[in-house]
Amino acid sequence: MVSSADILNAKILVVDDQPANVCLLEGMLRVAGYSCVQSTTNPNEVSELYRQNRYGLILLDLQMPGMDGFQVMESLKEIEGDGYLPVLVITAQPGHKLRALEAGAKDFVSKPFDLAELRARVHNILEVRLLHLEMKNCNRALEETVRELEASREVIRIKTLEERKKSEQELALAQETQESLLPRCLPQFENFRIHAFNKPTRYVGGDFYDFLPLSSDQWMGVLADVSGKGMPAALLSSMVLGALSMEFRSRTDPQEVLKRVNRLLCEKSLPFQFVTLFLFLLSPDGNGQFISAGHNAAYLFRSGTGKIEVLLPEAHFLGMFDFACYESRGLHLDRGDILVVYSDGLTDAENPAGEMFGEQRLLEIIRQQGPSGSPAVELRLLKAIGDFTQGKPQIDDITFVVIEKCQ
Repeated sequence: MVSSADILNAKILVVDDQPANVCLLEGMLRVAGYSCVQSTTNPNEVSELYRQNRYGLILLDLQMPGMDGFQVMESLKEIEGDGYLPVLVITAQPGHKLRALEAGAKDFVSKPFDLAELRARVHNILEVRLLHLEMKNCNRALEETVRELEASREVIRIKTLEERKKSEQELALAQETQESLLPRCLPQFENFRIHAFNKPTRYVGGDFYDFLPLSSDQWMGVLADVSGKGMPAALLSSMVLGALSMEFRSRTDPQEVLKRVNRLLCEKSLPFQFVTLFLFLLSPDGNGQFISAGHNAAYLFRSGTGKIEVLLPEAHFLGMFDFACYESRGLHLDRGDILVVYSDGLTDAENPAGEMFGEQRLLEIIRQQGPSGSPAVELRLLKAIGDFTQGKPQIDDITFVVIEKCQ
């Protein structure tokens, strides 16, 4: 768990070519209680400073002479192997915001900035960054435990053929049971076309998706990613899927549903277990709402302009904070618009050389195939993943859903 002290002691770097802005930002951060604040007016120093200090947050001006903020982020990507850039960009150009997010920034504030808003965004990004690092450490520990168990199993081996056969039957049954929890056939909702794909790393996994008609004219869709791998993740995903289904059958308010499911997870799951999810409601006219609870960004292709909107998370993971609240945001799809939601196993998929598939390849597929419709997006994405990984076993489940408003 991340404490207030952890956040206030996180290392922060301020990058701005204007000394007055640097002094203002440093002063604001120190007054807010942050104890480890550094700064530089030279963007060429940022990569080496980050290599030495691994800051929890970089406040980065985009417009600087010699080397702008976009070039700085490119240099940081070469250092940060997992592609996660703890960057909050500061810009006076509205047109730079989406470009900055696509380049890897996690949030932005506009100049002239409001100090209260900046202080809140700094706190939120640091909290998410520290949770991200904690999640990676938990995953490494789980992976090491799995490796040790698998090594022990290889050393000990199953003593008899009957025991081996029984074990394989149990795993196959577990896989069949989990697959039965996913929709057997994708539903048909008025004016929408739905595609979905799920591939666990082992017999069973922690990703799932689901779609439910609601008592109103709306329908619900969800894609979730449970922390960890294998049987523990599969058991927790089954509990979450069942809880969501039960709650939505008795109420249609997504905020209240997630609040209740979160409390259930806080009571029943292990301390290191949590769930990220992207949940949305849509009606036949394309109006709806969504909640992204700690999940990676979803992408919305606009057929009218060919542009891609980034739907960023604005809520806590499920299962970590029993006081968490979940506020929905508006969502609207026009004819031909395509919503793409995925688990990070897709963008983290590796090829034999250890290179990750990444968000840029996914965005390029959506941009190129979006005008041809959701079937083209799904087919191109499946082919791209197969060609990229070349059959290499993956360390995380790969799941995605593609939704198109076709009328």
